[in-house]
Amino acid sequence: MVVLEAEVRDRPKAAPAKADDAPRADREESRSPVRWALLGVLFVVMIVPVYLLVVNAFKSQQDILDNPFSIPLGGLTLEHMSAAVNSPQFNVIHGYGFTLFLVVLVDVLCILLAGPAAYAIARSLKRRTQLVLLYFLAGTFIPGAAVIIPVIYVLREIGLANTVTGLVAHDVASTLPVSIFLFVGFIRTIPVDIDHAATIDGAGRNRTFWSIIFPLMRPAVVTVLILNSIGIWNDFISPQILLSPSSGHYTVTTAVYAGISQYSTDLTKVFPNLLLAIAPVVIFFIYMQRHIISGLTVGAVKG
Repeated sequence: MVVLEAEVRDRPKAAPAKADDAPRADREESRSPVRWALLGVLFVVMIVPVYLLVVNAFKSQQDILDNPFSIPLGGLTLEHMSAAVNSPQFNVIHGYGFTLFLVVLVDVLCILLAGPAAYAIARSLKRRTQLVLLYFLAGTFIPGAAVIIPVIYVLREIGLANTVTGLVAHDVASTLPVSIFLFVGFIRTIPVDIDHAATIDGAGRNRTFWSIIFPLMRPAVVTVLILNSIGIWNDFISPQILLSPSSGHYTVTTAVYAGISQYSTDLTKVFPNLLLAIAPVVIFFIYMQRHIISGLTVGAVKG
């Protein structure tokens, strides 16, 4: 026994693992020139349109036509941006209010409808309930533009054509499939024992969901709100077709279209209005992108 202990004590110790001992494949992949080349091309493809939009929003018509990529430090002016902000006709800034109202209302109604529906689907093991989930998933594969004409006929039959109520109903219905899909995946990661404990305490299904389960769904709810908000803000086809100009309501996108369609050759009106339209949603996305990633991945793996 003493001999064995001596042998173990005299055996050379293994050198501690170093950070440089990472697998060679990972190091080669991180240094791959092809990977960096593809990332560089993707960066250029995405940044060039933004650069052109920002730079040309502060240039004169002649400067834009002569060299749209240049930055004439002495020729930049706020005159055209100020004209776009203060324009009394089809003002994009005025469209902010109606679009924000539409975004908030659709988000609230979507959460009120998608949350309980997803909870019922996630907690049920019946075959017909899973068929309902597949039915909702089928809605994610149908392009919104493909159903806009049938939607017009339906809204006309129920008396909601060319109304804000009809537009809200359409937007809520279009956001439900993805919202329910994300909610179901997240709720299934929450232990069922929580529901059983709430039932023992005398809580019904509605109270269990809204008081216990829903607060735990915060990452998924934030993700759904962000995705829906960006989609509604950027939507052009639905408000343009479902709300005619006679309704007097313009979203940000339809206001840009109405404002620049008659000045299509006047680039000093096109670029400032487009910049005003996309600036809020770009800032919002950059600030909230980490919540999107965390919300999409938190329910991806159960455990």
